[in-house]
Amino acid sequence: MPSKKKQFELLEEATIYHGFFDLIRYKLRHTLYKGGWSQVQERELFQRGNCVAVVLYDPVTDEVVLIEQFRVGAIKSRGDRWLLEIVAGAIESGESPSEVAFREAEEEAGCDIQELIQISEFYTSPGGSSEKITLYCGKVDASNLGGVHGLDHEGEDILVSVVSLDEALEKVNTGKIESAIPIIALQWLALNRERLRDEWEAVVLE
Repeated sequence: MPSKKKQFELLEEATIYHGFFDLIRYKLRHTLYKGGWSQVQERELFQRGNCVAVVLYDPVTDEVVLIEQFRVGAIKSRGDRWLLEIVAGAIESGESPSEVAFREAEEEAGCDIQELIQISEFYTSPGGSSEKITLYCGKVDASNLGGVHGLDHEGEDILVSVVSLDEALEKVNTGKIESAIPIIALQWLALNRERLRDEWEAVVLE
């Protein structure tokens, strides 16, 4: 039977780069399922604060808000370096995740969220990054959304578009959406669209 005892020892920690993000080197060891301890391992961790993402959904028209911007992570890609995504941003000091969702919707899409529900929390790449996402779905009126948004002092240049949920899901299926966070959000929305339309449209009619 695998050992149920899970422990680790942090033997050494050093910040080897400090900038927009930090890079930390750890030396550690941990218990093994078969018993005993692992060898000492050296690992680099891409350190950043936790973040928030929100898929903006209009239940009346069954449309979602997508954004497009240049992403340095795709710079070596053979495809497009401008990726289709959903609104997202880092949690600043003193902010709650829900406050970030409202702020980023305004900054990146010029959009007011009417209602907000949490979908999940997850690590984006725990093998080498500390980033953890709180993912939301936000109810919006998408009828007048679009154009170019973002904060000039942060160098943001964000193109906003409104598409049907079916079209967005087709972009997932055909690989036109390559970023993991919108894929997760849109697949969740596909599973929950009827419930959301029933709940949120009922609020509109009251």
